[in-house]
Amino acid sequence: MTNHSRKRWKKWRNFSFLGIFILLAVGGGAYHFTRRAPDLPNEEVKFGEFLDYVQMRGEMKALKSIVMTAPARAGDLQIIKLLKSGTLVRKGDIVVQFDTSNLQGTLNERKSALRQAEAEIERTKAQAKLQEEQNVTLVMQRKYDVERASLEASKQEILSKIDGEKNKLLLSNAEQLVVETDQKVISDRDGFAADAAAGQHKRNAERYEVTETEHRISEMTLRAPLDGMVTLLPNFRNRSGFGFGSNAPEFKEGDKAYPHAAIAELPDLSTLKVTARIDETDRGRIKVGNPVKVNVDALPDRELEGKVDEISTLARNDFSTWPPPKNFDVIITLNQRDPRLRPGMSANVRVLVEQVPDSLMIKPEALFQRERHYVVFVLGQAGYSPRVVQVLRRTKGQMVISGNLKKGDRVALKDPEAMEEKRK
Repeated sequence: MTNHSRKRWKKWRNFSFLGIFILLAVGGGAYHFTRRAPDLPNEEVKFGEFLDYVQMRGEMKALKSIVMTAPARAGDLQIIKLLKSGTLVRKGDIVVQFDTSNLQGTLNERKSALRQAEAEIERTKAQAKLQEEQNVTLVMQRKYDVERASLEASKQEILSKIDGEKNKLLLSNAEQLVVETDQKVISDRDGFAADAAAGQHKRNAERYEVTETEHRISEMTLRAPLDGMVTLLPNFRNRSGFGFGSNAPEFKEGDKAYPHAAIAELPDLSTLKVTARIDETDRGRIKVGNPVKVNVDALPDRELEGKVDEISTLARNDFSTWPPPKNFDVIITLNQRDPRLRPGMSANVRVLVEQVPDSLMIKPEALFQRERHYVVFVLGQAGYSPRVVQVLRRTKGQMVISGNLKKGDRVALKDPEAMEEKRK
């Protein structure tokens, strides 16, 4: 082989080795990337404000309400008109109407008796006036007789002794009749006054009965004392068709009511607040004044804001589950009002308990434990590489971390090393 040929062979061999090396390097690198960067779900590291909420279920309740009850002295109570639950009313609107037919009959009888008593008083007054006029005439007549008898008695000097004595006797009789007439006038006046007093007493009694019956009739109409929404209450005396332990049905038209029965409740919508119960494990995390976000189930298009207004100091057992946990009552005041809100509406409540600005955040699925350390797997050009991090804050949906990470890094949501072990 000539020197020229040997040079060409060496040059071709060097290029071949270089090509093979490049192919091996590319192939090995591709193999390493494929092995270290499998198709795993990942997520970008977020940078922003960390918000930690305590979540609970709540219910809209009016802290003030008025219970409308059946009258106590109305006798037979049958509901003939009753608004339905959820009806909005204005102050003065009729909510419940009981049957007043029996009382109306009683009222008519009382009014008739009152008219008779008043007529009797008028008759007594007329009779007293007539008798007084007759007595006045009689008194005048008696006095005239006295004057005439006195005149005749004054003539005794020119009359015989017998006639003089006779005239004196006539004068004495006339004077006695005047005294008797005066006594009769007084007696008649006292008698008519007594009759008038009795008549007035009877009239006042009948007038009282009329007023009382009218008042009882007015009690048969229950009107709204304020603007609000009607909530019908259960009729505990009407359990027909309802088994033991079942809830009593609401009052309805046609039902019989008993005295003082609570028929309906009228919540004051201006006092609507959210009431909830918090587990004792979270009781120490919330404070009065914490901001709150409320999502009412019936209003999916709006999120309301508020604050914690009150937390009970004593825990109560919640018997809706078993074993019953101990919960604390929480009252939340809303910052906004919505005319669609109604008592009894359910809501999701989120109380903001912690707020950390400028935080690096990842999902809990991106954190893995290696011995005594926590690591995340960051996606790079050569695949996923582990980095040790520290967990500063933790919630169910996100965690605040510190370490060799920055905003925009993508971290694996599954363990690449575990996936590699499965492939082997």
